[in-house]
Amino acid sequence: MHLTAANGVELAHESFGREGDPVVLLISGLGTQMIRWTIPFCAELAGRGYQVIRFDNRDSGGSTHLDQLAPPDFGALVGSLRAGRIPAVPYTLRDMAADAVGLLDALSIPAAHVVGRSMGGMIAQIMATDHPGRVLSLTSVMATTGNPGLPQATPDVMALMLRPKPDPARDREAFVAEGLAFARRIAGSGGAFDEAEQRAFILDEVRRGHDPAGAARQFAAVAVAGDRRAELACVRVPALVVHGRDDPVIPPACGEDTAASIPGARLLLIDGMGHELPARCAGVVVDAIDRTARGAAS
Repeated sequence: MHLTAANGVELAHESFGREGDPVVLLISGLGTQMIRWTIPFCAELAGRGYQVIRFDNRDSGGSTHLDQLAPPDFGALVGSLRAGRIPAVPYTLRDMAADAVGLLDALSIPAAHVVGRSMGGMIAQIMATDHPGRVLSLTSVMATTGNPGLPQATPDVMALMLRPKPDPARDREAFVAEGLAFARRIAGSGGAFDEAEQRAFILDEVRRGHDPAGAARQFAAVAVAGDRRAELACVRVPALVVHGRDDPVIPPACGEDTAASIPGARLLLIDGMGHELPARCAGVVVDAIDRTARGAAS
């Protein structure tokens, strides 16, 4: 793992494949770390002829944790949004997109095929609209446009996301059990739930940098991101939208709206996939990313 200064923070990152090959930049989701882009997934992409870079967003994993910034007051945040006001937040998704661009700058990479999942998909969208010269192709995975008319997470999933979690330093097994319950709920119906893999993710993320306050700051950035449809209509690079038909966090209508908002975007809806990217779906997603990237090259 390397640590590189970018846009006023330091980002932890890893690379797969050969330097000099076209770059695929993988952006992680809310409160998760780059390890969710698994080594087999990254290796399979690299085997198609890409240099694959995964990194931890600010406030996660091995990257800078902005502990000097207080976590948001969610009651005040929701109240402001319901009143039609945009509240002040510690940082925005545009700041996080600038982090990713800063990482490309620091690594002397002029442009990349940008792939983001969940919150990372929203960041990837903003890279494509705000920094179009840095994005060769865009892949938005289980993300949304911010269209306020779209369905939201199911109430039980939202409750699982927002309720206080056990402190892993005090009761690691209770923390793991909570994480497994959430992972099981959002997993989709397409295959057996891999409890051992999910337990490993949870424990690795605790070891690498558990930070509920950081996740809360990321959540606030998502909450105030706004409607990006007008900007997405100006995207001119090849675009792929991947979404699970069973996603209870960001429902599939959000993926359909994303594809409809980007000219020429291809929509890949995957039966049985929830709000995750399981190993059983990796091959079809890698194939689709590769096709999209090769379309940009041609």
